[in-house]
Amino acid sequence: MERVAACLLVVVVAMAAGAAAQSATDVRATYNIYNPQDINWDYNTASVFCATWDADKPLEWRQKYGWTAFCGPVGPTGQGSCGRCLAVTNTATNDQVTVRIVDQCSNGGLDLDVNVFNQLDTNGQGVAQGYLIVNYDFVDCND
Repeated sequence: MERVAACLLVVVVAMAAGAAAQSATDVRATYNIYNPQDINWDYNTASVFCATWDADKPLEWRQKYGWTAFCGPVGPTGQGSCGRCLAVTNTATNDQVTVRIVDQCSNGGLDLDVNVFNQLDTNGQGVAQGYLIVNYDFVDCND
């Protein structure tokens, strides 16, 4: 009986992990001029949605990843997305960067800090068309 219970537990944990893995493909990513490096990574100065919960986090935490607003088709919304990280991949170039969600948006995708956008836009198509097409995966922020 214990062996059956242990196997059942493994199955339940595996199912929960699969449900927690969230990603989306072919998502539109625009850019926002947060320029956090110019405001000492201050959430309150940037007036970002997540400031209510994350503004008092240590500077090291706030500056560890580039910033993004999140309104993607898959994943938590509102406070549930704050502080979470995404691995964002430019579908045209396969360039990838990890970002932290600091804000919400209404474009149905991502609104990356301009520095992150430029980091992903290695072929210049994003600037030319005003957006990138990206894939994203929720990932562990490792902090």
